[in-house]
Parts: sequence; C-alpha cells; structure tokens
Amino acid sequence: MSARNTSRGPDGSGELRRHLGLADAVVIGLGSMIGAGIFAALAPAASAAGSGLLLGLAVAAAVAYCNATSSARLAARHPRSGGTYVYGRERLGDFWGYLAGWGFVVGKTASCAAMALTVGAYVWAGQAHAVAVAAVAALTAVNCAGVQKSARATRAIVTVVLVVLAAVVAVCLTGGTGEGGRLGIGTDATAGGVLQAAGLLFFAFAGYARIATLGEEVRNPGRTIPRAIPLALGITLVVYAAVALSALAVLGPGRLAHTTAPLAEAVRAAGAPGLAPVVRAGAAVAATGSLLALILGVSRTTLAMARDRHLPSALAAVHPRFGVPYRAELAVGAVVAVLAATTDVRGAIGFSSFGVLAYYAVANAAAWTLTTEENRPARIVPIVGMAGCLVLAFTLPPASVLAGAAVLALGAVAYGLRKAATRG
Repeated sequence: MSARNTSRGPDGSGELRRHLGLADAVVIGLGSMIGAGIFAALAPAASAAGSGLLLGLAVAAAVAYCNATSSARLAARHPRSGGTYVYGRERLGDFWGYLAGWGFVVGKTASCAAMALTVGAYVWAGQAHAVAVAAVAALTAVNCAGVQKSARATRAIVTVVLVVLAAVVAVCLTGGTGEGGRLGIGTDATAGGVLQAAGLLFFAFAGYARIATLGEEVRNPGRTIPRAIPLALGITLVVYAAVALSALAVLGPGRLAHTTAPLAEAVRAAGAPGLAPVVRAGAAVAATGSLLALILGVSRTTLAMARDRHLPSALAAVHPRFGVPYRAELAVGAVVAVLAATTDVRGAIGFSSFGVLAYYAVANAAAWTLTTEENRPARIVPIVGMAGCLVLAFTLPPASVLAGAAVLALGAVAYGLRKAATRG
C-alpha cells in the first residue's frame, strides 16, 4: 500500500482531529439516511412495485447491508477522510480511487443543490431559491465551526425527525383505518417493479458511507466505524420498515402510489389531519439534516483529492483552531449556493444515482482485496454488493445512465490529461 504524507504543510494542510465517538458517528449516519427520502420515496416505490413494495425494501436493505459492510471494513483499515476515494486509491490503484471520488464530488454537489432547493420548497415555496441559499450558508457555517458542532446539530435534527415519524406510525396503527390485507403481495408485483422500487429506496437511505468519509475524525476508528455503520443502518431500516408498513396498511399500494406526500396523506387517512402540517415540517427538518451531511461528505472527499492534487491543493487546508477542512467546506458551500440560486437541478440529477452506484462498486471491489488479517468480510458480501450495484444501475432511467456515464468519462479524460501533463 502506498504511503501518504500526512504532516502539516505550509498551507495549513494536515490531519483532521478525531473528535467523534460512537454515538456521534451513529447520529451522523442517521442524519444522512433518515432524510427527506423517507417522506417522499414511498410513493414512487409503490408506483413501481405495487403490492411488492416491502419486497423492494428488503432487496434494498440487502444491497445496503453488503455495501455498508464493505465500507465499514475498509474504513477501519484506512481511517482517512475521503471514503471510497481513499479505498480505491489504496487497494485498486490511483485511477479507480480518482474515478470514485470524481463521481462522488460532482454528483453529490448537484445533490446538495437539489436538497437545498427541497428545503426551500418545504419552508417557503415562493422563495425556494433564497431559502436554499440561506440554508447552505447556515449549514456551511456550522460545519466550519467544527465537526462536533455538526454532530450536535445533526443530533437535534434526527431527534425531531424520529419524533415526527414515531407520531406517524402511532397514528396509522391506532387510527382504526389500517388493514393487514393491504400488506399482501398480489399479482401486480413484478420482478422489474420490485427492483425499481429497491433502487428508489436504496438511494433514499444510502448515506451510511458518510461515517466512513469522516473516518479521519472518528476516535478509535478501527473499533468505532465497524460498529457505527451497521448500527446506523440497522436503526434506519427499522424506521423505514415501520413507516412503510404503517403507510401501506392505511393507504394500500394503489393510493400510496398516487400521492405526492405519502406520510401526510397517511395521517389524514388515519383520522389525524391536524398532524399533516407537522409531517411537512418534519420533512423540511429531515431535508436540512440530509443537506448538512451531504456538505460534510463532499468536503471531506474534496479534501482527500486536494491532498493528492487531483483538486487544487489549497483546498487541503485544515483550520488551526477548529480542525476542519475549512477551505473545502467554503468552496463546496459556495458552489452549492450558486447552483441553488441560479438553477433547479432537482429533476436533472439522475447522473448522481449512477455515480453513487459506481462509488459503491469501487468500494466492493476494494473490499474484495482485503485479507483475513485485515478483517475482510465474507467473500459473498462484496460479491453481492457489487452485483446489487450493477442490477440497480440497470433499473435507472436510460437518461440517468447516459448522463452518469458521461460524467465519469469526463472525469477519466481529465485524469488522463493531468497524467500526460505531469509526465510531460
């Protein structure tokens, strides 16, 4: 494995500080996964799978488990900022790490802008762009103040969201309108529909890698990260299953598929229409939590790539007081704010989904190279994870596949040109 220079340079670059314990890491993972997706993803998933919605959730959970396990073992072995960018570089070679990092930074930057606009739409639809920019500025400031501040903010957000979701489940189960028969699998469920639903739900809670991306800021990472990732994923899956079962029992797959706000519709159908505004507020808070975690993840991968000069080396600077990659944070925040202010990318970020699958495919390939002494997972885990990524990729709309492939190809060309210039 290649050695990396981690000493502090004249530009302030160097190691981040290990402030995060197990609880902090789990909370950050939850903030990444229990986001806006749980409030909206059930409707398109039900439209795709029909009565096979819960099967789709099970498939998504299986793929997520394999990807999360691969990421956790790699993070314990390589506890550095950057996640799969680092794992691909160290285990497979510089190009594969670069490609994963490129796809992540480009795709997730667009996702940040889309999530910021989602926050704006929930808070004040008429001024969504202005609210989005304000949200990005506020969350960037929180992140620049230290990862502990980010963890505290995420803890508050997760608490609010879990309380709202618990209220939704309680109302649906006790309202007297739920029927167990609506949970059965009928002839409308097809393999293709179930896989498409699995893809939608997978992307809704595919934030467990955020813990690994922050590996350089976790205390005792070899022990903490392998515990934090499955804990966060397990809690998230329980929450998703409870919410999906409740909404499905009240609305049924047909009605669930034709609503734009499935949880708000579920509480109305359960006889608690007064809870609908609370659900909407919970969705806004959840979207804010997702945005906070996204900015954290993109900035850490930016830091890692800047250290290797795949991005401007000035972005590798670490703040001497707060111990965060403040230039990377500010750069990511600025780009996201400009995108959120000037465009609406919510309908055009399918390439991000393709990039996420490529990212996890590289992670699984890297996990395959772990040895027994490096605490590798069972061989079947990265195999299923890789296969799952490929299968889910084929469930994406063709436009998303083409756009994602184009983004990765552009990154590969940039990599080749940089290498050629370096040799020259």
